[in-house]
Amino acid sequence: MDERKFIDETHFVKTETFFGEEIETIYKLARKPVAMDPGVDISASDDPMLRMGHGFCAPFNPRTYEAAPGILCDQDVEVVLRDGCKIYCDIFRPDTDKKVPVIISWSWFGKRPGEGMSEWQLMGVPPGTVSKMAKFESPDPAYWCHQGYAVANVDVRGAGHSEGDVHIFGMQDGLDGYDFVEWIAVQPWCNGKVGMAGNSGVAIHQWGIAATCPPHLACIAPWESTTDQYRESLYEGGIPALSFNEFIGGQVTGGSGVDDQVAMARKYPLMNAYWQSKIPDFSKVKIPVYQTCGWSHFHLRGSCQAFRKCKSRKKWLRAHRDFEWPDTYANENLEDLKKFYDRYLKDIHNGWEMTPRFRVDVMDAYDVDYQVRRGEDSFPIKRTEYRRYYLDAKHMDMKAEPVPYHSSVSYDSNTEELEFDMEFTEDTELTGYMFLRLFVEVDGHDDADLFINIQKSDAAGNWIPWDTLGEHHPGAWGKCRVSHRELDEKLSTAYQPVMKHERELKLSKGEIAQCDIEIVPSSRFWHKGQRIRVQIAGRYIREGWFEPLSWDTDNHGRHIIHTGGEHASFLQVPYIPPRYKTVGYDYR
Repeated sequence: MDERKFIDETHFVKTETFFGEEIETIYKLARKPVAMDPGVDISASDDPMLRMGHGFCAPFNPRTYEAAPGILCDQDVEVVLRDGCKIYCDIFRPDTDKKVPVIISWSWFGKRPGEGMSEWQLMGVPPGTVSKMAKFESPDPAYWCHQGYAVANVDVRGAGHSEGDVHIFGMQDGLDGYDFVEWIAVQPWCNGKVGMAGNSGVAIHQWGIAATCPPHLACIAPWESTTDQYRESLYEGGIPALSFNEFIGGQVTGGSGVDDQVAMARKYPLMNAYWQSKIPDFSKVKIPVYQTCGWSHFHLRGSCQAFRKCKSRKKWLRAHRDFEWPDTYANENLEDLKKFYDRYLKDIHNGWEMTPRFRVDVMDAYDVDYQVRRGEDSFPIKRTEYRRYYLDAKHMDMKAEPVPYHSSVSYDSNTEELEFDMEFTEDTELTGYMFLRLFVEVDGHDDADLFINIQKSDAAGNWIPWDTLGEHHPGAWGKCRVSHRELDEKLSTAYQPVMKHERELKLSKGEIAQCDIEIVPSSRFWHKGQRIRVQIAGRYIREGWFEPLSWDTDNHGRHIIHTGGEHASFLQVPYIPPRYKTVGYDYR
């Protein structure tokens, strides 16, 4: 029985069970529909997320109509889940008597945002690229229906007019997805083959649903997907980052409650069964997978984790520099995804299996890539050589060999930063996972928040960024709250340290702590004479980015970085040797 207890005017709690453990879960009342009149142009709203379709709830109007020439829409179709909860979807399908496969977009973003807009545009995507039939971050029926596919835009439990409470990326959401897949697969117009598509939030849901193994789910395409909400979103490196999640959660529109991850993060700041329940069981995913990851985006770690850990023998990863929205709707990528779907939803033998398992864009500088879609057999790349560059605080550089003498350097934890550089004497590609070992002391506090960027500079020390959406990106990043430095030995590897987050280990006065800091995967090329740089600060150094990303830091006094001798701080990097070498030329 759904028993809820209100704790204030906007929040209630329910006792729920996660992996056998009862936990009091906090829900907040969902945002009420903000534009019920289809004549209201939400693209003119002052709310930037509403302008992209978040929180829009069109009037309830079950019907079948011609949405565009050759495309029918079954609107506000009722689907009853196993517990009797009713959810609603819009199904766009080709106007044909032939049975077709279906692609599901599953999220709480609002299944018909374009209905309230004069123009439907995403950042980095030219006007007119995406039709008003498309759900936010989802496949566009105006493309897919003309390719012989149906598209189902779903308002999940609690979203829009659907009943119940929204369970954000949780176990209930996976079970609901199972029920929907099995329901839609037997509709009279469907050929029984079901796929899923969408980026960001719409991608994250796919892994949880695929892990429940619906028999009719034939393949998924999660393009950019956080898959560990605690480690990758709310407490990356142990540092709380709640404002962005509060912003996103505030866009959920519906008739009841929304799983309040921010309130739960404040109540349960360490890993527990609630947070574990939001990590899919990748070992159960054995269907074909087409995953993408953007080197520039915060979904990066989760995308790579999911690809590595799922048990499918038919899985592909494409890594790129672009932001998720322009990547999703680019023509060449749509055509590429169509080949994947044709193979596994239509059983067309089109040679898709010959696609390299890992296609990588190796970034160089600004908007220039050194290589594009280079094919590899695996990720991480099999021929990777892990090398260590040792920090030297005495000379503020890095060396290829251990530094025999001890030295230290400090910086103000809130206003200053450190930079350690090393010049490459040969052309160098680094693709894969890095990690940074630092020996850290704090003068004036018992904790420290560390923000790491791995950058490139020219021979004179001038920073050479890469660009995304026209903005300079600070580089491959890592974060660490020193009190969370304890590693999970089961999850960590020789190239990727993973924090446990089950207790706090505060620093005593004068204590020097070893911190192994995970750096997100990346791929970059350094030309001979250019420098690799480790930037260390108590804050994330980035200006002008459109997403409201911020961290609740706990920094006071000065951070002291120890190097050399028994405090051998180093950066471990994934060096990729050329495939072949001849006199004067390397084949990469």
